[in-house]
Order: sequence, then structure tokens, then C-alpha cells
Amino acid sequence: MADATREAWITGIGLVSCLGEGDAAHWQAFDAATPVYDETSFAPYVVHPLALPSFDAQIPKKGDQRQMEQWQRTGTYAAGLALDAAGLKGKADVLGRMDMIVAAGGGERDWAVDSAIVSGLAGAENPGAYLNERLTSDLRPTLFLAQLSNLLAGNISIVHGVTGSSRTFMGEEGSGVEAVRIAQARIASGQSDVTLVGGSQNGERKDLLMLFEFGGHALKSPYRTVWDRAGQPGFATASLGAFLVIEEKAHAQARGATPLARLSSVVSDRARRDAPGAVTASLDRLWERLPAVTADRAAVLSGATGAADATAQERAALAARGLPVRATGSIAGHSIEPQFVFNIALAALALGQGRLFAPCDTSGFEQPATGPLDQVVVTGVGHWRGEGLALVEAVR
Repeated sequence: MADATREAWITGIGLVSCLGEGDAAHWQAFDAATPVYDETSFAPYVVHPLALPSFDAQIPKKGDQRQMEQWQRTGTYAAGLALDAAGLKGKADVLGRMDMIVAAGGGERDWAVDSAIVSGLAGAENPGAYLNERLTSDLRPTLFLAQLSNLLAGNISIVHGVTGSSRTFMGEEGSGVEAVRIAQARIASGQSDVTLVGGSQNGERKDLLMLFEFGGHALKSPYRTVWDRAGQPGFATASLGAFLVIEEKAHAQARGATPLARLSSVVSDRARRDAPGAVTASLDRLWERLPAVTADRAAVLSGATGAADATAQERAALAARGLPVRATGSIAGHSIEPQFVFNIALAALALGQGRLFAPCDTSGFEQPATGPLDQVVVTGVGHWRGEGLALVEAVR
């Protein structure tokens, strides 16, 4: 049961994406309404490519880097940034009891190996023996066709020394919502004092684009902003890592940590998408479960993907609320599992600035907002299942 005296404070943020790394780079890019995308490398699909950091800064051992795929390096790097920002890097007394919750997909397939095996099978005299031989010789011990999300948690534990309880979630956008919801609930109930929560995605993958194309979700060029994709729905995959340090108020105060924002509530749902208006109704129900939102000092950061018809239904639900809205996918793309964490981090940055960043929307749905900002509602509507909301508030 939640204890009203226990607050979940965000005390550390770690971001790396197509916009660069760190708080300042992300705020500046969003405030300048400057999207970064690539229409040529995976034509006809649009992707938001990672601005490669110097991984040595957070993963000093080359051996650790070599045994990770790109998405794991990205996530481990972002986790290190969050720990640095919270002032907890190398603090073994806290890291040894810090909980960790990771939301990620099934990892990366080695599509070059996949292609070689499939091509060779066609001419193999004994397909079964051929397959066993190729799997034995072509795959690294840490790569069983697709790396599992718990390997990211394991690498963060090894590299950064986070050795409290560990949980990993898979399940597209909903996994990110649940990761944050459980982190906040555990802190509110007294089951946890400090948690590292987040995830990562490599969106520059042929196998991933193929899977989303099968479902009709992959955005094709030309690039359009999220709310302007009705005629050509879909999302542009993003390569990014996003982690938060979420800490109980008294725990943070005891060590002199400065709160970036308060995570006041996280709620989730899963509507039957085959029912007309199901997403709009789900969001309305979830909104009523949030603490009071002050209309003249609040805004919405949307995780809308651009996929039909979830995005249209979310737009209708948000329009009825009358708050200024920003779809972060227009600038940095959509990263599936860690998108909710990414947007909560951006909400905390906006609250720190006391204002919403500039709109980036060719449809006219997003409007300028000049008023003060004390609350941000973050949405997480899956491209084909799952809905969630979070209320992030300023700590003055």
C-alpha cells in the first residue's frame, strides 16, 4: 500500500539519441524543433540514427564493449549517464542495494548470419546438420540469434556495479510503461528507496524494419511529423538509450541530492483495439486516475507513434483536454520499449526550464505555449496494444 509521505523523485537522467547525449543537447534540439532523421540508408524507410558517443567514457573496458551489440552499448552508456547525473557513479554503498528495471525488446539479430544460413539451407544436402553446424560456428556465446533483454541488465550490473534486485520487461511500448509504474509503486510502498529504470533500442536494423513493415507500421519517406501521417501512417524507428534514477524523497534528501522532478503517478491499461474508440476511452479512464491536473500550468508529452488508428484516437483524446501537446517522435523518432522513459526524462527537463519546448508539427495540432509549467502528463500508446499515462511534476 502506498504511503502518502513517500515521494518518487527523479534525481538522474541519462539520454543518448540521434540528438546527441545529455540533457543540454536534447533540450536544445527539442526547443529548436530540429528533427534528425535519415531517409537514404534504409530507403524507403525513415530512421532516426544514433549520434554515436565515445562509449569508452561509460564502458571503459574494450572487452565489455566487444561482447555487447549496439543496443546494449547504448543502454549501458545511458545508464552510466543517469548514475553520473544523480551523483551515484561509483557509490558502492548505494549501488549495492539499488534496484534495476529494464524495458527492452528481444535484442538484435545478426541478420548477416541469418541471411547466410537461409541462403545455404537451400543447397544443403543435409539441412539439419548444416543448420546445427552453422549455428555452432557462426554465433558468439552471448548471441543466440537474438540477445535477450536481461543481458542489458546484466551488463549494466557488471559495468556500473548496480547489484540490487533486477527486473526486465519485454512487450513493446507497454513494457516501458510497466517498468516505470512498478518503480514508482515500489518506492511509494516502501519496497524500494532508489531504482535505475530505462532501456535502449537500435532502430537501424534491417530485421526490425522488416518486422514492422509486415505489420504496416514502418514509416516510408518522405518524412512527416507524427500528427501529419494520416495519409501515410507509421513510425520512424529510433536508436536511443534512456535511463532514470528514481529515488524516494527522504533517501535523496539524506544524501543531498537535487530533485529534477517528482513522478507523482503512473497508470496503465490495455484496451481491445478492435472496438471503435477504444484507445480514446482508455486514455479518458486513465486520465481520471491521475491526481488533479491544473489546466493553465500543465502540458502533454505524447509518445504517439504515427501508426493508424491509435494515433488518431490519441489525438482526439488529447484535443478534448485542451492542453498544449508535443509529440516527441517528430524530433527523435520512436524507440518502442524505452520511449515512455525517454519522454518522462524530457518532461523533467521541461519542468526544470519552467516551460514547454517549441512545437514541431506540420498539421497544426501543436500550438505554441508560453505559460509557466508545473505539470506534464506523459502518454504511452502502443502502436497496436497497451496504453499508459504518467504525471510528472515540478519540485519547487
